[in-house]
Amino acid sequence: MASVHESLYFNPMMTNGVVHANVFGIKDWVTPYKIAVLVLLNEMSRTGEGAVSLMERRRLNQLLLPLLQGPDITLSKLYKLIEESCPQLANSVQIRIKLMAEGELKDMEQFFDDLSDSFSGTEPEVHKTSVVGLFLRHMILAYSKLSFSQVFKLYTALQQYFQNGEKKTVEDADMELTSRDEGERKMEKEELDVSVREEEVSCSGPLSQKQAEFFLSQQASLLKNDETKALTPASLQKELNNLLKFNPDFAEAHYLSYLNNLRVQDVFSSTHSLLHYFDRLILTGAESKSNGEEGYGRSLRYAALNLAALHCRFGHYQQAELALQEAIRIAQESNDHVCLQHCLSWLYVLGQKRSDSYVLLEHSVKKAVHFGLPYLASLGIQSLVQQRAFAGKTANKLMDALKDSDLLHWKHSLSELIDISIAQKTAIWRLYGRSTMALQQAQMLLSMNSLEAVNAGVQQNNTESFAVALCHLAELHAEQKAVVLQAQNQMSEAHKLLQKLLVHCQKLKNTEMVISVLLSVAELYWRSSSPTIALPMLLQALALSKEYRLQYLASETVLNLAFAQLILGIPEQALSLLHMAIEPILADGAILDKGRAMFLVAKCQVASAASYDQPKKAEALEAAIENLNEAKNYFAKVDCKERIRDVVYFQARLYHTLGKTQERNRCAMLFRQLHQELPSHGVPLINHL
Repeated sequence: MASVHESLYFNPMMTNGVVHANVFGIKDWVTPYKIAVLVLLNEMSRTGEGAVSLMERRRLNQLLLPLLQGPDITLSKLYKLIEESCPQLANSVQIRIKLMAEGELKDMEQFFDDLSDSFSGTEPEVHKTSVVGLFLRHMILAYSKLSFSQVFKLYTALQQYFQNGEKKTVEDADMELTSRDEGERKMEKEELDVSVREEEVSCSGPLSQKQAEFFLSQQASLLKNDETKALTPASLQKELNNLLKFNPDFAEAHYLSYLNNLRVQDVFSSTHSLLHYFDRLILTGAESKSNGEEGYGRSLRYAALNLAALHCRFGHYQQAELALQEAIRIAQESNDHVCLQHCLSWLYVLGQKRSDSYVLLEHSVKKAVHFGLPYLASLGIQSLVQQRAFAGKTANKLMDALKDSDLLHWKHSLSELIDISIAQKTAIWRLYGRSTMALQQAQMLLSMNSLEAVNAGVQQNNTESFAVALCHLAELHAEQKAVVLQAQNQMSEAHKLLQKLLVHCQKLKNTEMVISVLLSVAELYWRSSSPTIALPMLLQALALSKEYRLQYLASETVLNLAFAQLILGIPEQALSLLHMAIEPILADGAILDKGRAMFLVAKCQVASAASYDQPKKAEALEAAIENLNEAKNYFAKVDCKERIRDVVYFQARLYHTLGKTQERNRCAMLFRQLHQELPSHGVPLINHL
């Protein structure tokens, strides 16, 4: 029993870090690094206010928290960190540690005896309940419990720690003299960083309980909010394995290992770590202590629930359903309504392809509100909104539902769901063809600061919501910087591919894509001089657009219908159709689409003017020229020279009809320049929308 008792307090220094007992049996233990930190604190208290400037004092205070909470670091690194904050104090700390390490054992004992004086007097230097005070009390208590043999080993370790630090300092000085560039790179590596880095973690021996908890919470926060600043998957797993080697029952380390394995999509290791987490949670009695006998069952049902979520993430839906049924069974036996509510939400996720899944979802939202679970209630509302958007419900009703969920977010400070809600609004405005509103929502999400408090310098910018917003922005910008596709006259091959794509989209029930494919097929038909065959396709696309209230796609379909009517020789009807579709396109359409619409209006005006008398005809042609100028401006914004060539050709013909020779010659010269610069495919102008 004596050897086990001793190992609880000073095991890291006994067998080169090989621990055979639970090193987390106590909160903390004394190490040479912590003695060095204690020397720093003691020197700070002894230094007068005039000796250290206010700025240096602030830098020292900012340095203390990572030193107290972080893992042990080398002495040379500690010197450099202190020197960056206060060079004078760094020199004092170095001299004090040197005297202690090169002196006798009684010097170290006297140092710990003097630490207790920090709490004495009417105005003590350190408050007992402060962060520094708690650290001092833990160190004094841990040192007082050491046996004489352990004190001697601690002093021997301190001497070795000092010698290694001195050796490293000399080596750094020599390297700086021989190679200044290498020295600068080393200094960059030694800069203070709040985040735990690989060389810091693997300094010496196991971490104490507080150090391990700090390390795990920090890495978990980084994985959630800014994965790029966390340790790499291999480095993090190496440190977690090191933690688990010293304490295999450390449940939180198993859970972080589970999250780490999810990063690399390792289904076997993530499942293994998740099961170990709940096994250790049950074995350590952490749940039972707080919840009595109920704690054991609670761990089991939430283990099954998390296992179902894991299988669902990897696409193992049958295994996920089996695990979910087990979680539901245990939760029903324990009458755990909260767990059952989580199970109900996952039931919807697994069965959302069924036609009656919305009933399950509505029931889930009502139950979540009843049991006071705002997070689940909001997620349910978001899913309902998404489902009803695809079903073609009106946009105003969807936005009202999102407004209700936003009230829950702001009331309960659910920052992650605020981001999801904004991303959802972006997608809905995009679906309904309101590009300006979609752009506004996406920009707002990308520019807003995260409401969740994370470590300094960490931005919550790698979440799914940010990715969705960036995708919508990319689509919107792609439409505004659109690539001019050149026809290759491979009509039969294009028709076969479009028919395959249409069948595939209809199977997936992707209405938006079905409409887009129908429009492409219709364009293919009139390019093949078969506008009558294109009409059924366009009418089908228009019916789907109206049914699902996809306003922008409906406007684009009407635009194509008007063009088909123009080709068929009924420009008056085409012009009346254009008046219906032009407003949404000019308000929310891409720049290229705006130019196409104005060009088509001009064509219809010219075709309709053929039957007018001379004064009215001249007026109609003048109006057409104005619309052509507007179309040319739109095409110029996206550098669409092929369309500009068509416009100036049309303008030259109109100016010739009106007898305006100078304007005609100007447009003809511009047309000739563009015609020589661009290839011509011989497609008739009237057949090009």
